[in-house]
Amino acid sequence: MSGVDTSQVNRRIPFSAMFNFRDVGGYRSHDGRTVRWGRLYRSDSLHRVDETDRAAFTALGVRTVIDLRRPTEVTRHGRVPAYDGLTYRHIHPEHRSWGEQMYDPETSLAGFLVDRYVALATTGAAGLGEAVGLIADAENAPVVVHCVAGKDRTGIVCALTLSVLGVSDADIAADYALSTEASARFSAWLAASNPDAEDPPAPFLSSPAETMPLFLDELRGRHGSVEGYLRHAGLTDAQLDALRTHLLE
Repeated sequence: MSGVDTSQVNRRIPFSAMFNFRDVGGYRSHDGRTVRWGRLYRSDSLHRVDETDRAAFTALGVRTVIDLRRPTEVTRHGRVPAYDGLTYRHIHPEHRSWGEQMYDPETSLAGFLVDRYVALATTGAAGLGEAVGLIADAENAPVVVHCVAGKDRTGIVCALTLSVLGVSDADIAADYALSTEASARFSAWLAASNPDAEDPPAPFLSSPAETMPLFLDELRGRHGSVEGYLRHAGLTDAQLDALRTHLLE
């Protein structure tokens, strides 16, 4: 059963040129505890933080930014501006380029995304494990984890984290699906700022809720549990315990 009605919770933190920045707190764990607010945020690319948004970003007290983009994406667009007390960590979970496997609109979008996420979790296990390990360290919090759109690589890291915290698949799916609305805002902004640009393909804009439970079930089938996958990815039991200790009320 879902532990929180996401339609009644405004998780989004508005910025002028970031569209998927939101708090991952407030979800209920299976043992009745709640994920702490203001400790873990997820976002699309932070390179667009400008003077308009600087004060609002600083007010969050973020200590650590985990950037999951490819090195070429970081080189092309830049990274989050430097702030006093802010640690920047670039982690690239190894995975094939999206351009190497095009989406067929006649097939299931959720199925396409699940296949891509499973492939990323396989080749990029070390990077995903490193990212969750950083989130597990209370000294790094508050943490923002981001990629380009903030839904795929970021969605995987947040889903793994929430699952370890005991959040239901239904709530994890609902959190993931919030990125569809954010992608629509980003697409509208992109069209306004660059009218000649082509519309992004469907997989870049949509986050079907059923994707995440299917992905997590695939990991469980391969590794016994999400915790088992993260141990495979390099996390220790002490890190998994630390994650629960500082992110659950």
